[in-house]
Amino acid sequence: MSAQLSIQIDRSSPVPLYYQLAEQLTAAIDSQVLKPGDALENELSLAERLNLSRPTVRRAIAELVERGQLARRRGIGTTVASPIVHRRDELTSLHDDLQRAGRDPRTDVLTLDTAAHDEEVAQILGLDAETPLVFIERLRYAGNEPLAVLHNWLQPAFADLTEDQLKSDGLYEILRHRGVRPAVAQQTIGARSARATERRLLGIPKTLPVLTMTRRAYDADGKPVEYGDHCYRADSYAFDITVHERH
Repeated sequence: MSAQLSIQIDRSSPVPLYYQLAEQLTAAIDSQVLKPGDALENELSLAERLNLSRPTVRRAIAELVERGQLARRRGIGTTVASPIVHRRDELTSLHDDLQRAGRDPRTDVLTLDTAAHDEEVAQILGLDAETPLVFIERLRYAGNEPLAVLHNWLQPAFADLTEDQLKSDGLYEILRHRGVRPAVAQQTIGARSARATERRLLGIPKTLPVLTMTRRAYDADGKPVEYGDHCYRADSYAFDITVHERH
């Protein structure tokens, strides 16, 4: 049940009505009157209660969605967006990042294929093109908010992985328990429009892009450990990278 905020609209002010509403909603979010995950009063109710037109209310809400302060999800409605999760320039998994940020990581395993074939990925992992690979597709949540679609390919030695393991633990934690320690990685970070399947899984509109990261991870001896190809909600995730002056 969404709470009704105390909102005052000044029709004598030169400030546009939609902007007055947007700023008061922002103030409620910043002051934690509205907390992450809280439902926003629906558009029609706001319009009738404040004696505003629906296009005015819709524009105010769209403004906050664009800023990443509100999130629209099909079947749920408009809610206060979760704080952005930051990934530092360290070799960690998203599961690690969420735990460090005090968020509750949760995972849906969408695919666990222990006989996948991909010639390009096999080459990255230093294997023959015909080698059956372990392919994992997961949807990672921060609490109840879908945050990322994760694709990983592993060596055939990990064909005994189970869905229960992947749901309860981060992939790198599983690897470390098996005596495999990723030590260094080559990463490529980018952004693009979300594909239809990604929009459905992440619950995002067409206008919201996704951040992308591909990663080739190696152990201390330089042996390939895993290859990942992931995408993240751009309104809820950021990469933090430390740079140094070149001498």
